[in-house]
Amino acid sequence: MKIGIAGAGIGGLAAAALLARDGHDVTVFDQFEAPQPVGSGLVIQPVGLSVLDRIDAGDKARALGAPIASMFGHEAGNNRVVLSVSYGDTDDRKGLGIHRAALFSLLHDAAIEAGARLIPSHRVTGRVGQVLCFGDQQSNPFDLIIDACGAGSPLSPLTSRPLPYGAVWATVPWPEDSLLPYDRLSQCYRRADRMLGVLPVGAMPDQPWQNLAAIFYSLPVASFQDWKTKPFDQWRAEASRLWPDFGPFLGWINGHEAFTFASYTHGSLAAPYDAGIAHIGDAAHRASPQLGQGANMALLDAEALRRALRIAEGEEALRLYAGARRWHVAAYQALSASFTPQYQSDSRVQPVIRDRLLAPLSRTWPAPAILTRLVCGDLVPPMPALTPVARGR
Repeated sequence: MKIGIAGAGIGGLAAAALLARDGHDVTVFDQFEAPQPVGSGLVIQPVGLSVLDRIDAGDKARALGAPIASMFGHEAGNNRVVLSVSYGDTDDRKGLGIHRAALFSLLHDAAIEAGARLIPSHRVTGRVGQVLCFGDQQSNPFDLIIDACGAGSPLSPLTSRPLPYGAVWATVPWPEDSLLPYDRLSQCYRRADRMLGVLPVGAMPDQPWQNLAAIFYSLPVASFQDWKTKPFDQWRAEASRLWPDFGPFLGWINGHEAFTFASYTHGSLAAPYDAGIAHIGDAAHRASPQLGQGANMALLDAEALRRALRIAEGEEALRLYAGARRWHVAAYQALSASFTPQYQSDSRVQPVIRDRLLAPLSRTWPAPAILTRLVCGDLVPPMPALTPVARGR
């Protein structure tokens, strides 16, 4: 097939690599003069790593990233354990902290090596049938358009609900004097209205000797401008008092400009496709980053679409893709919506329930095993309708 992909993000590049390897004629359009990543660090879960393995990028990602063995969070006021989740004992069931730039580089190379073409400086503004529009320019027609434009996609009909909390992110070298484990996502909470976090993200491709960390500070979207105008040294002192272990990571930063602000929305398309177009990643479904599944969802969408196109054509293939991803997306959307207020909200009740009831229960059998499956991304089968067994039935 002749396939046009709008957007060179994680989902778009993964789809390009997978589909070009299957022999499709793939062209990727991106708005930047040179395709580039946006954002700081993220966690690739085992389900996402399995997709990277299929384009021969998994081992390269593991070599650059930082294995994540657990997630841990505590309440700032009393040091009570709020979050404690282990990935388990086997190496193939670990998360992988990685910088977006490193993951982008691997996916970009995989797409090019597979034979996909990347066209920069082409911001997709819409489509007319099977033709993509770039302002007053148009592409040639495609057999299939894949919308990987992300949360601001002009091709997606999704109307999502803005979430009241966002976060500022920065990337810094890992301090030599840090007491935090380099195989753990560590977080500190003040009730649910403030959250500080440190995520090991490994190294950049051009600096493989430097261990890095993605640090973040969660705050209400409405408070971002107030944070930005507050003297930086004052905020740094407040953050360090709230969580002393966070202080050494701020020693590398001199001002607000080192941080990037991210806001989030929640929603999903009932049918992530239409005639001649498939929506993947944030163009199809959006949620808070609380469960660390955003990049993995985009990778799984790309793989599900590839499998569907191997066994069907036209609208039937798109129906297979949508059906295969429906329950996994729905389950993680629902869980994200239920967990987010406990960690990012103005509520005074939710943090008490979290700390006094849910946190102790999470460490009581069988909850630890369930939470491990949850963070690994396979609490619900990611694409059950497209497994070999299901296809045989």
